[in-house]
Amino acid sequence: MSLYGGFLTDEQFQCSICLDVFTNPSSTPCGHSFCMACISRYWDGLKICQCPLCKKTFQKRPELQINRTLREITEQFRSMGGGADRDKRGGLGGGRGCTTNNFLFDELKRKLHRPQQKPRMVMNCDAYFQGESTPKSSSPVTTSLASSVPNQNPIAASNHTSGIPPPPLFFTRLHGQKRFSVSEATNSQHLPVCELHHRGILIYCRTDRECICPECETEDHPDHDTVTVEDEWMQIKAQLQVSEQEIQDMIRERLMKIKEIRASVSELELAVERETAGSVCLFSAMVSAIECSQAELMEVVEMSRRAAELQANALILQLELEVEELRRRETELTELGQSDNHIHCVKTFPVLSNPPPAKDWSEVSVNSDLGTRSIYRSMAALMKGYQKELKGIAETGFPASVLEPIPLQTQPRAKTVQEYAVDVTLDSSTAHPRLILTEDMKSVRYGDRYQLLPCNPERFDKVVCVLGKEAISSGRHYWEVEVGGKTEWDLGVARQSVVRKGKIEVTPRNGFWFLSLREKSKCAFRSEPSSDVLTHVQPNKIGVFVDFEKGQVSFYNVDAKIHIYTFHDTFTECVYPFFSPCTNKSGKNDRPLVITQVNMTE
Repeated sequence: MSLYGGFLTDEQFQCSICLDVFTNPSSTPCGHSFCMACISRYWDGLKICQCPLCKKTFQKRPELQINRTLREITEQFRSMGGGADRDKRGGLGGGRGCTTNNFLFDELKRKLHRPQQKPRMVMNCDAYFQGESTPKSSSPVTTSLASSVPNQNPIAASNHTSGIPPPPLFFTRLHGQKRFSVSEATNSQHLPVCELHHRGILIYCRTDRECICPECETEDHPDHDTVTVEDEWMQIKAQLQVSEQEIQDMIRERLMKIKEIRASVSELELAVERETAGSVCLFSAMVSAIECSQAELMEVVEMSRRAAELQANALILQLELEVEELRRRETELTELGQSDNHIHCVKTFPVLSNPPPAKDWSEVSVNSDLGTRSIYRSMAALMKGYQKELKGIAETGFPASVLEPIPLQTQPRAKTVQEYAVDVTLDSSTAHPRLILTEDMKSVRYGDRYQLLPCNPERFDKVVCVLGKEAISSGRHYWEVEVGGKTEWDLGVARQSVVRKGKIEVTPRNGFWFLSLREKSKCAFRSEPSSDVLTHVQPNKIGVFVDFEKGQVSFYNVDAKIHIYTFHDTFTECVYPFFSPCTNKSGKNDRPLVITQVNMTE
């Protein structure tokens, strides 16, 4: 024991719970040892016991017995004076979890073969366990032990000189696994070091799929499939080319799929354009029939909503009464459970245990039928003439004959008219005194009061409007105006010689061609008489296109890409862009008209 005691410290005999030398040591089923009193107190009150070190759980609390062998060794170690420097060393010493014999011989191995020059290169000692020659960095003690017994490793030599036979279990574990040569250990100087054992990480455990050091292999991976990290990398490297080829094939497949999807998107855009144009034509013809039934439909829906609301309120009231009764019963049961009058509780509980009579609500629901079926049947009768056409469109799509009558088809398409975009600004000398223009002459809104402005002949004094500064006397011109959020506005063109003083009748005969919005949703063009425009998409931006030679003034819903209306007339003199934000309607129509930059759309 003198040889062992010289190399062992109290860390190997510490309980990891109390951090003191074992007192009546006891081993758990997972192999870790603790003081019998410490582990018993640690498990007291727990339903599922767990090892403090490896966290292995035991559904049933293990029946622990004192490890008599470990207790005898601990007592002998304590009698030799071991543990005197315990306060200086500190740390948890009970976490190695090996048997007593392996414990001593592992410590002996580390003490005999620890390099003197470079402590982190302790891996060089592995060469001894293969019976190889003594490395240059080995200590004098190791060299003397090895030379005293020929063809023996240092542990065997040490045991021979001290009269201690080598332990069979230690050498069985040691030589039953793949070890490393001196050259491999020497090349590990720049490898990462194990934080637990301070040895180079040169081993790969295939069982646990982690890189470990030789000490970890001996203690925690004795029966696992282990190889050197270099050997494992060589096998993985052979698979890299195959994996790289597979990745390249996957990339090619996906690039081809991207090309295919983009081609599908192009085809879809053409289909969308064709479908949009056809649907605008079809639904514009159907809107007039639908609007005839819309008022009746809204009335029926509102009546159904009111009836459902009354029914829901009645059901909720009844449910609230039942909830109140159930809560009262719940309170009585709670008070009964807290009562100390056992006789009263026994007599009262049968009455309170039965729930009060209540309605079965599982099949109760609010009537969700809006009663609109008859309305839709009436609408179907009104649209009987469209049924045949709808069936044909559903089977073959929109034919060319359906698209031709749309006014948009006889006028330039949205992208074509945008190509004739011009820079339009406002002419402040024509603005009504209540209108406020921005400095860039791109925006106009209705003001709160009259402004003191010169009463020049060009200025409108009754009609709340302003003209553009740029005259149109030939060619094609296009501009766009932001109208979102407004409830009323007028946009179009006006002849240069129009009357600008007093009350004016704004009609094409008097030199005004423009589109109007009234009451936020009603669009109309100023003809004789004025006519409404059927627009089911509320515009946010209006595009105005003028073809002077053809005498055409066209209006477009820019966001929806829909043609609204086209005037056909003959221009005998130049015309100017016309803008009217209308009055603000007590703040409801205070948003300005803004001339925006034209962005080309597909």
